[in-house]
Parts: sequence; C-alpha cells; structure tokens
Amino acid sequence: MGMLHPILIILAILVAVTSATHALLSKRDPKGALGWIAVSLIFPFVGPLLYFLFGINRVQTRARKLQRISPFQNAFDHGRLPDGSEFILSSHKIPSDYRELARISDTVTKRPLVGRNRVEILHNGEEAYPAMIKAIEDSKRSLFFTTYVFETDNTGRQFIEALGRAVGRGVDVRVIIDGVGETHYFRRVSTLLKKRNVRVARFLPPRLFPLSLHINLRNHRKILVVDGQTGFTGGMNIGDRHLAENTENPSRVIDTHFRLTGPVVTQMEHIFKRDWRFITGEQIAQQTNPPIEEGTAICRAIAEGPDEDLDKLSMILLGAVSSARQSVYIMTPYFIPPRGLLAALQGAALRGVNVTIILPSKNNLSIVHWATRNLLWELLQWGVQVYYQPPPFVHTKLVLVDKHYCQIGSANIDPRSLRLNFELNVEIYDKTFGGIIAAHFNTIKERSRKVSLKEVDGRKFLTRIRDSLAWLLSPYL
Repeated sequence: MGMLHPILIILAILVAVTSATHALLSKRDPKGALGWIAVSLIFPFVGPLLYFLFGINRVQTRARKLQRISPFQNAFDHGRLPDGSEFILSSHKIPSDYRELARISDTVTKRPLVGRNRVEILHNGEEAYPAMIKAIEDSKRSLFFTTYVFETDNTGRQFIEALGRAVGRGVDVRVIIDGVGETHYFRRVSTLLKKRNVRVARFLPPRLFPLSLHINLRNHRKILVVDGQTGFTGGMNIGDRHLAENTENPSRVIDTHFRLTGPVVTQMEHIFKRDWRFITGEQIAQQTNPPIEEGTAICRAIAEGPDEDLDKLSMILLGAVSSARQSVYIMTPYFIPPRGLLAALQGAALRGVNVTIILPSKNNLSIVHWATRNLLWELLQWGVQVYYQPPPFVHTKLVLVDKHYCQIGSANIDPRSLRLNFELNVEIYDKTFGGIIAAHFNTIKERSRKVSLKEVDGRKFLTRIRDSLAWLLSPYL
C-alpha cells in the first residue's frame, strides 16, 4: 500500500492533464473548453471519466471515413438527379429579395437551392399523423423514416402496423431510431418493427460490449420520405402526447409538422441515406423517382451535426437576422442562443426591426427555462419583444424573417441542437408560405403574455441565483 498511493496520485495527474489538454485543443467553444478543463483538473478520475463519456466527439472522424464520394453524391452536388435532369435553381432566377441570404446559405451549406416546391403546415398530431400514415399506406417503392422518439402507445402502433404493411407490399422500408431516444420507454420500438420485418438502424446506441459511448451525440432529425416524392419534417416525434386536442392528457404537447413535395425532398432523402450509411456502412442504391414539381417555394435542406466542419445553422441564422429589414419572428421551446446570434438579435432591434421571440411559459425542461430567463434582460433592454405562450407545453420550432424567409425543422436554438445533435432544417424562400407562417405567429402572439424587463429584473433573489446557476450550465444542457 506504501507505493500504491503515490502511483495513484501520479496517474490521476496524468489522466487529468491529458483530458484537459484534449479539451483545450479540440473544443471550439471557449466556455465549453474551460468547463471541461476545470472538471478534469478539479475532480480526480471522475472528471476525466465524465469528459470521456460526454465531452469527446467520436463522430466526426468516423463520418469523414464514410464520406467517400458515391455516384449519387457526385450528381447531387452538381445539381442533377440520377436521370440526368437538373434541379438546381440558377442564381439569376432567385428573386432579389432573397439573394443576400441565399448567398450566405450557398457558401455555408454547399448544397443548391431548388425551386418548384410546395410546403404545407400541419398542426399537431391530429393533422400530421393521418397525413403521414396515408403517405405510408400509399407508398409503392421506398419509405425512409427517421425520428428521435418513437413511442409504442396507440399512435406509435398505428405507425408500426402501417410500416409493416408497406413491407408486405414489397416497399423498401428503412427506419432510423435514435439509440438513446428509444430507451425512454420500456417497450422498444425497434423490437416491434423487426417483428414486422422492417429494417431498423439504431443511431449510436450506448453499449458496454463492444464499448460504444456516444450518450451526448443524438440524432434529433425528423424525416419521412415516401417514394422520393413526398416528404415530412418538423419538430414532431411519434406518440399520443402530440394529440393536443386530448385535453385529458396532462402531458399533451402542441407542435407543428410539414408536408413537402418538390426537389427538396430529394435532398431530404439524400440526408437519410447518408445517415443510414453512417450507421450501417451500407450504401442505399439510388432510385430514379422524379420529384413532383408543383409549387412556388424555393427550398434547401440543411443538415447539421457534429460530423460537420461548420456550425451551419448558427451561421445561417445569424446571417438571416443580420439581413432582416422589417421583422424577425422566432418560436422555439428551448432558447439559449450563442453570443453571436444574441448580438445579432440586439442589433436588429436597434436598427428598428421588429424582433419577436415566442417561448413556452410551461417547459418540460425546467433548467432550460431558468437559463433562458437569466438572459432575457439582454434582449428586452434593447427592444426585443418576448412572449410566453400559455400551457400546454409548445414544442414548435419556427423562424421567419421579413415574411418571406422561413426555417422549419427539428433544431432548437440551444447548444445541444446547434453543436451536438444531428438536426435537419429546411429553409424556405416564399412570400405566400411566409404569409401563412406570419399569420400563425400573430395568432399565437395574441393569446400569449408579453414579458417585461421589469418582470425579469423583479425576480426574487433566490430565483435569480437559481436561474444564474442554470445559465452557467447552459453550454452542457
């Protein structure tokens, strides 16, 4: 025992210094780097273990190994479908109102804008689920489905049965389930799907043998692509909780989802296939299903995740807010923006832009609600308007700029979505659709409560302490 104690001390120092050095060299966010360095140095063995479990991005290296150019990827990047037809939107066809922001997204995403899309908003599970199940029932060739939470309640079983029937018709059905999101419920949906011969891939499930610890890196995307022609995306998971008209359900959630047709669906399908290859190593053969071109919306799918080189969504959102001339509307359940975006919102309000942020008054993650409330004064004092929606919990994620540029999808405006999760958003340039979303914002705003600077400053001392502590933890929430 005499020699063991000094050896443990030396080992603890080596492990702590190694972890701290790795965090210093690999973390892009200074607050995140400083936090992990402090944890590694202050807490012997435990701190480095926590960093090993939650702080290291093991995804990026693996993703780069799998990003060998396939024939489909090469054609996609050059704006052509597998049959050789072009679907990229030429820059001279983009209306002048859109060009400044389109140029930012072009540079950041390196994915083309595509025209002739149609986008339809679907409110809550009452509208979204029947439309999605009907599309599944009508599928003939292929069906690709990604979701974060897939419950095995009545709603979930309706989807499971519909997917199983599609397999029985000979449809190529593939489902991606997040490995951690699935563990929220006792009965695993992947087991039920496999019993119906549905091909299921679990995204980075935590395992001890062989060791696989990616607890902090989740696939939060919501994608349903049917026959390469109809797509669904938004913020909605699969489960009874999204049936918002059931007032007897205390856990009901308000949310929006969207049905899309047009060439942007090809982009969504490409992102699914890249995820499938990332998980399984299998390249899905590309089919030649031409998109349905029937709308006026110009769109682009934006894939975000820790396998990417840039904070794409953060940069595009910052560009969108900075280019605003009239209005910025944001609706999100979790609002802890990076400093750059916070400054852009302040600057827009100071330029006279109407900046309105709508948040839920009831949040399913109290610590996020507390952290958000701690930073609201920075916006309110410069003229940003903040509203709280009444219960139940509202999970909707929408961004609208100048009533002609909109972002929909799975991403929240918080560190987890913008830095850790695999997310899918779709940007939409369309004045007609923008008018629909603006009307939705105004309807929600009318029944919401405006937050004042006096209210935020008037919080009790212990409440302010709690909110401030939650804010300190915000890089890790």
